Amino acid sequence: PALPDRAVVLRRCRAVRGGARLRALLDVRPGGARMRDLHHRDPYWTARAGGARIRWRGAGEALVREGADGGAVLAVTFDLAEGESRDLVLEIAAESAGEPPADLDPGALWEATERDWRAAVPSCDDTAAPRDARLAYGVLTGLTSAAGGMAAAATTALPERADEGRNFDYRYAWIRDQCLAGHAVAAHGGPPHVLRSAAGFVTARLLADGDRLRPAYTVAGGAVPGQRPSALPGYPGATAVTGNRASAQWQLDAVGESLLLLATAAEHDRAGPGAREAARVAADAVARRWHEPGAGIWETEDRLWTHSRLICAAGLRQAARVLGGPADAAAWTSLADAILAEMTRTALAPGGRWRRAADDDRVDAALLIPPLRGALPAGDPRSAATLEAVRAELVQEGFVYRYRVGDEPLGVAEGAFTLCGFVLALAEHRAGDTARALRTFERTRSGSATSGLFSEEYDVRQRQLRGNIPQAFVHALLLETASRLAD
Repeated sequence: PALPDRAVVLRRCRAVRGGARLRALLDVRPGGARMRDLHHRDPYWTARAGGARIRWRGAGEALVREGADGGAVLAVTFDLAEGESRDLVLEIAAESAGEPPADLDPGALWEATERDWRAAVPSCDDTAAPRDARLAYGVLTGLTSAAGGMAAAATTALPERADEGRNFDYRYAWIRDQCLAGHAVAAHGGPPHVLRSAAGFVTARLLADGDRLRPAYTVAGGAVPGQRPSALPGYPGATAVTGNRASAQWQLDAVGESLLLLATAAEHDRAGPGAREAARVAADAVARRWHEPGAGIWETEDRLWTHSRLICAAGLRQAARVLGGPADAAAWTSLADAILAEMTRTALAPGGRWRRAADDDRVDAALLIPPLRGALPAGDPRSAATLEAVRAELVQEGFVYRYRVGDEPLGVAEGAFTLCGFVLALAEHRAGDTARALRTFERTRSGSATSGLFSEEYDVRQRQLRGNIPQAFVHALLLETASRLAD
């Protein structure tokens, strides 16, 4: 259970088969500050670090040790006989927090945690994969802050390719990911708190920043610092990083996704009072800036990416349908038509499929997304040709890659992109090939950790997850796909 000014972490250690000896080390470093003022008064250890107060229960026999790089840590070793268990309860509270609860009772805390999660997360028995869908719903809920911002992942410095500098901090709220989470919850139809939070967060950012909408914010809505190395070690031996370079990018597709989210929220009566004005701001931003190069969904070099423009056309159409008055609806539909006409003129490859950009003929799995959101009518031949091209060029051993990197074979430059696997399943389902969609869905969801959590990439050759975890947008697409495949 967490409050705005404090967090409580529960750990239950249990010897299931045979006895066990456990060692635990407590080294809390908020903002890099080390623990100080360590005291023991049964049953708690107390300490301070940075601007935080710390209580630790369940480790009464712990000893104060010097950490590997200086500073104090708490170390405890204990034995459990078969069938025995012990709870370790850690509370970290802001210095400004009021008086702490009198007792960190493990039993009461476990009961409250289970009760609150049962209330927040539906069973998802009405989906094609209830257990995984429920976990995905829980991930999206757990990554969403009290301010409405949803972290893209819970971690930093779990690299995709450490030796190539592909090592990122995903503990920030990406507008795109927030929108995908909102769509997933709406598709399922369960408790609307994630949809309501996402719409409120995106509305506030649009009204504040307009056509300077950033791709990512802190989970409280602030500016994301630029990427920089940290003094902490990363995995597996890489340099840890904080911040993210996306904060300085222009990503047109984030504006289109925002329009789609606001329209979806309005349809489910979760849009909030500022949604219509935010939609006007977003539509104006598209009108002013859709001819400008940007980083796009994959956050690479600035180009006139086809996906970015098509997703804006989808957003304009959906917003015109549910958020615009007659004048706005006509203007937004006209702009969507103009964007689609320009893309048809410049971004169709031979064979009638969409290409990544006017100057990039490659197939891109992201181009399956705009038709799913209404950029083009169902059955459009451009969508069908793109679907066939993705199957032919970007699928290997049932896993989907986002695009080909140079002349390298699939799986060499990067892993399969888990998001794209679920997107392909949705596209196949929309095309009426539900049997194939189910096969793609099952293959894609096999690329998880034993916990059922997904990272951004899956290395098929090494059977290894790559990147930060749990990756919110992957869980969002799993939930949406599981929901739609059960229709």
